[in-house]
Order: sequence, then C-alpha cells, then structure tokens
Amino acid sequence: MDNKGLRQSVIDELGFEPSVKAENIAVTTANGIVTLSGHVRSYPEKIAAEKATLRVQGVKAVVQALEVHSNPNDLTPDEQLAVRVANVIAWNSLIPKTVRATVQKGWITLTGDVDWHYERQAAENAVNRMAGVVGVTNGIHIKLHANTSDVKKSIIDALQRSAEIEASAIKVRVNDDKVTLEGTVHNYAERAAVERAAWSVAGVRAVQDLLIVA
Repeated sequence: MDNKGLRQSVIDELGFEPSVKAENIAVTTANGIVTLSGHVRSYPEKIAAEKATLRVQGVKAVVQALEVHSNPNDLTPDEQLAVRVANVIAWNSLIPKTVRATVQKGWITLTGDVDWHYERQAAENAVNRMAGVVGVTNGIHIKLHANTSDVKKSIIDALQRSAEIEASAIKVRVNDDKVTLEGTVHNYAERAAVERAAWSVAGVRAVQDLLIVA
C-alpha cells in the first residue's frame, strides 16, 4: 500500500473508533511509519488513537506526537490524583506492594521492583485510564532471576505453540537477561504476539524488538 492509501486507511480507522475525536488528529505516513499529531481530550483517548492506528494493515510503527488538552473542569489536583493512584495500586491483586507512584502536573511516574513483566504492565494499565492523568512513565524494574539458561528454549517453544506466529521466521538471541527478536512478521498483531511471548518467560528483564513488518 502506498503512503496516500495507508494515510486514508488510518484516517478512516480513527474516524471509526468511537472513543477518538478524529478531526483533531493529523496523520502523516512514510514507508509504513505513521505519525499522529494534534491534540486529544485525555490520555485514554491518546492510547485509543495509537491502538486504532496499529490495527490498520500496513502500519509498521507509530510516532506519537499527540498532546493532551484536558478540559480545565476535568483537571484533578495532584494531591487528589496521588491518593486515587495509590488506592488503585493497593486494590489491584496483580500489582506487588513494591510499586510506588509519584504525580506531577497530572503525569504519573511508576517505580519499584517486580518479578514479572505482567506485573509491570498491570501497574501501568491500572493508572493510564484514570481521569486527570495526562501521561505515564513506567520506570518499574524486573528483578533478576537466578537461572536464565533456559530462556531461549522457553521463548522458542512458546512461539511454536502460538497459532498467531510463524515461528520459523523469528530469530531469538539471549544475552544474560536481555532478549533480542529479529526476523519478519506479517502485521503488527503478530509482532505484538511475539513480544508478549518473550516477556512471558521468567528471567527476561528487557526485550529488544527488531522485527520487521513485511
């Protein structure tokens, strides 16, 4: 698909997504890379716009340049937002007690140590759709596991089990606790599935995604 066709497909998908006010978003495309600029009403709308774009066939990556322009009546003082964030984290059984959050002008920064990537992601998911949030920085670290010798085999086995992934086109390299993924995938959904499989293995603290959507 050429740049013009891809741009129109993204515009159509943004217009189809009910949680996104598409008329406030400008779309540019270059060789499968889509840039979203303009403004949205909330951080959840920003996330929804990115996810809608990634659903479009032919999109290889998204450059997020959207700004959150909240209604002044919807702004939440940092003190109140911090209390809400702390409660959400405390009430979520997937989030370890080691996770902490700071709030500055509506921007949440998460810190702490966890054992698994899903715990790190659960913390981000718990706060990124809260009213008053304008952005989230996930600075949570994954603890080093004692035994990582079987990481590569575990990832390859997971890829081969998945119906979403053409495992033969994926190369996995492991250096200590860092995984590098190389090869080609058919679309962004397959790329995301490969990355999820890598993160799901105990001992993985970082994933470098070099996969190419072709």
